[in-house]
Amino acid sequence: MGGSIGTVTYYENYSPVGDVTVTSVCLVFFILMAVAYNIKSKSYRIMQAMIVCLLIAAAASMGYHITLNKRDEIPYAVIYLLRFLMHTGLFVNLYLYVIYVMEPLQLDANIRKRFFIADTVLLVMFVADDLFSTIFKFGYYIDETGTIHEGVRFFFAIGYCCFFGIIAWLLLVYRGRIVRQILYGILGTFAMSILMMSIQGAHGQVSFTCVCFLYPIVTLLYMIHANPYDIEIGAVNVNAFDDMIGYVNRHHESRFFMSLFMPDFEGTGKKYPIEIQNTIKEFTQQYFRGAVLFKLSGGRMLLSINMKKNPDYKKGAESALKRFAKEYKNFQFDYKIVFLTTVPSITGGHDYIKLLQFIEKKMDINSVHTVADRDIADYTTTKYVLSELEDIRHGADLNDPRIEVFTQPVLNIATGKYDTAEALMRMRLPETGMVFPDVFIPLAEEYNYIHTLSLIILFKTCIRIKNMLDQGYNVQRISVNFSVGELRDKSFCDDVKRVIDKVGVPYDKIAIEITESQNESDFLITKKRINELRHDGIKFYLDDFGTGYSNFERIMELPFDIIKFDRSLVIACGSDEKSEQMVTHLARMFSSMDYSVLYEGVETEQDEQKCIRMSAKYLQGYKYSKPIPIEELSEWFEKTA
Repeated sequence: MGGSIGTVTYYENYSPVGDVTVTSVCLVFFILMAVAYNIKSKSYRIMQAMIVCLLIAAAASMGYHITLNKRDEIPYAVIYLLRFLMHTGLFVNLYLYVIYVMEPLQLDANIRKRFFIADTVLLVMFVADDLFSTIFKFGYYIDETGTIHEGVRFFFAIGYCCFFGIIAWLLLVYRGRIVRQILYGILGTFAMSILMMSIQGAHGQVSFTCVCFLYPIVTLLYMIHANPYDIEIGAVNVNAFDDMIGYVNRHHESRFFMSLFMPDFEGTGKKYPIEIQNTIKEFTQQYFRGAVLFKLSGGRMLLSINMKKNPDYKKGAESALKRFAKEYKNFQFDYKIVFLTTVPSITGGHDYIKLLQFIEKKMDINSVHTVADRDIADYTTTKYVLSELEDIRHGADLNDPRIEVFTQPVLNIATGKYDTAEALMRMRLPETGMVFPDVFIPLAEEYNYIHTLSLIILFKTCIRIKNMLDQGYNVQRISVNFSVGELRDKSFCDDVKRVIDKVGVPYDKIAIEITESQNESDFLITKKRINELRHDGIKFYLDDFGTGYSNFERIMELPFDIIKFDRSLVIACGSDEKSEQMVTHLARMFSSMDYSVLYEGVETEQDEQKCIRMSAKYLQGYKYSKPIPIEELSEWFEKTA
């Protein structure tokens, strides 16, 4: 660190400005870490210990250089102790930095153990050398005349390089396990530190040694532990929320959450009006102790309340809700408020956000909902179903056993026999058993998994058709449902024909059921796809006619083969004579234009007779059969003579 020749020292090249700076910055770090939102994770604790070590080293460095120039008045033991504290503080700082870097790399136990041993050996070796070289006077010591003996002057620099070597080795060898920006940041600041120490040494300076140790710590604080606040509202960001959930789960703590979702601000970039900002800030400060506000997205705020610190949190929530209802009259923006407590089975912040979104989808606008066990169970099931759907799409196995085909036989009025049927999609999963369509089909459509499922149903239907044809059964066709969204894909027709060709059944044994689209572009695409596949012999059904909006002009432009009248029309016909007359006229109009009419939902003899009077050509419903596994369909069909 310094030296002398006789009574001449070059310690006068030391200025306390560097150590004063480090000491003050470390104290500022402690203040900021105390008042800022930070999760008290293991890495955070290591960071605190590193700052303490650097603070001790900087204070000891100032004391050492001050007492060194007064060594005629101060016992040498004090000087030795301060120097030892300075070096030990810096070496322990580097030792902890290695441990810190190992945390996010997820090293194997044996590899982690080897690096930990190497790190510990280096620390013990350099600290022991610093101590024993002074005691036994083969390194640094002050003799009776006050002359300073250095020993190996570059031993400290060697120690620094050894620790840095371990850090660099870890980061470079396992660079795939750490964010690239953090990797470059750490290596860059260490390189700057080495450069600064080299320049300092070349000029005989010792003032900025501790400053060089400060740079890598600043990198970690800035890139990893910084949780910037939203100045207007005082909220921390979604990454901090994820950290908080991890901490809560590890320590088995309980939190109460108040989520406020305002759709008008979601994805729009608009800022909250001042009255909303003030209301949200009051919630954070007035009703709860130690509550933390998170801004999870542009329109979603979440207040986290420590239930242990706030045993009366329910009362506080009621007060906050009353205040919100009062303030709502002033800003009149739509909202959804959700109350929930931490759920042990949910382990990540983003998972909580998905839970909130799941709950909000089922809520009315401007309403409040308290999450119950039933909600969690439904969400858990939905999450599991989604994971299975994703796996099914990823596997793209047309014979995936999780997707099953059920069918409902269709009665041909002209022959009085069953020679057509509708294929229905079912899902059977290992953990939940049968999952019904109203659960998984909307999810599959929302997340764009539906086309894979439809192709699986088509494939399995074709397999069964081929088997029945080979056995001599009279199969006119079996219809398979596709969504209008699937038709948007340019490869739709090729996908359908590829599956049919793979099995080797005639195209006219397959029908495709689709619902009417209200979208002009979808209408044009649908028309194009129908024309292309009908050219090959595939039939098309218009499904669910009579539900919602129907545009007759568009229907007439689309070359459907069969129009399926929804059960709602059958029910309506039973309520009054006018409805029956209207449906009858519609059915006769379609029949006169070469569309066949199929009535769904026929359940009674009365339904059947009524539908026959209303120009039915095909009938389908529970009167004939409930949906059955496709393997049982041959029990309904007859063999050809």
